[in-house]
Amino acid sequence: MTTSAAVKSAGEHPVLAATRQLAPRVAARSEEIESARRLPADLANELAQAGLFRMVVPEAYGGLEMHPALVIEAVEILARADGSAGWCVMIGACTAMCSAWLPEPQARVIYGAPDVITGGVAAPLGRAELVEGGYRVSGRWAWASGSQNCRWLVGGAVVTKDGVPQMRGPVPEVRTLFFPIEDVTLHDTWHASGLCGTGSGDMEVKDVFVPAERSISLITERPRVARPLYAFPAFGLLGLGIPAVALGIARRAIDELTALANQKKLMTHGGQLLARRAAVQEAVAEAEATLRAARAFLLETVNTTFEAATRGEVTVKHRAELRLSYTHAMRSAARVVDRMYEAAGGTAVYRASPLQRCLRDIHVATQHAMVAPSTLEVIGSVLLGVDANTVML
Repeated sequence: MTTSAAVKSAGEHPVLAATRQLAPRVAARSEEIESARRLPADLANELAQAGLFRMVVPEAYGGLEMHPALVIEAVEILARADGSAGWCVMIGACTAMCSAWLPEPQARVIYGAPDVITGGVAAPLGRAELVEGGYRVSGRWAWASGSQNCRWLVGGAVVTKDGVPQMRGPVPEVRTLFFPIEDVTLHDTWHASGLCGTGSGDMEVKDVFVPAERSISLITERPRVARPLYAFPAFGLLGLGIPAVALGIARRAIDELTALANQKKLMTHGGQLLARRAAVQEAVAEAEATLRAARAFLLETVNTTFEAATRGEVTVKHRAELRLSYTHAMRSAARVVDRMYEAAGGTAVYRASPLQRCLRDIHVATQHAMVAPSTLEVIGSVLLGVDANTVML
């Protein structure tokens, strides 16, 4: 499998090779990450030094500008080692795509340092009041994953003038704004059932001035860096790592069930190994097929869409199928984890079992709006040729 812990050939991308080397160390600190409810600063820095938070930053700004399929693989490897670590890297790496939309001077200020980590929440939960030279922004955003290790955070906001939302056609104008960490209050609200180590508490700003050039719109503005990666659907790029986290967690669940099944003896079946039970054999076979099929569909659509992006020919159907592959990967991964947890029997319920962590982590990941079941309605409308609001695809 491509998620093997062993380093591949010398021709492999350096970031993937570095990630494979880091994965065992990340896995060894899994309990620490879970207990701390955040990614330890030294580990975050080590991941940054490996280039994991610069995977989609333009090469012109010192980034790696990696193919989307390689980004998926890197996040998948980490999530297999630890779901929370994979999630934090996903958030930081994909948020950094904003660098291609920023004016160059601001992009270099924010992303100039090779170890910088950015994060935040794109949902427009804030208010950005128009003032001379920029905006006065206030707001509070939940799910600010990995924010404790960030130097800059982004927040989505509705633009207002004299308190009145500014409209763009039938909808309010929405912008994504950058705040230095010094201007942000982080609230320790992340007491969650899964992905406990992501530090996904609330972030808040109060009447913070943001220069106009430090704000972007992924909806109405084109990227300032004209490269194929940024011709990829904007929201597809932003959500690229979410299915990768799911696939990594599901692969870990299969790994753990396989190891357990070859050790656990069933006293009710004459000391027979769990691996000898037909129901367990069937569960593993179906899980393997489900996971690999979902992964193949994901990579197929990512590669097809990227090829279309290189030609400047991305269509609404490309965008819909891309998002379908994300949602399908998430739902498939959740089914795999559920099946492995059930097959393990009572052993899986204990805190010491990695399977209970896989179960908790995957069912928090499924709640992300980017892969929620409601996305299937819009996707289905596109595939059926029915009118739909496709802005967020």
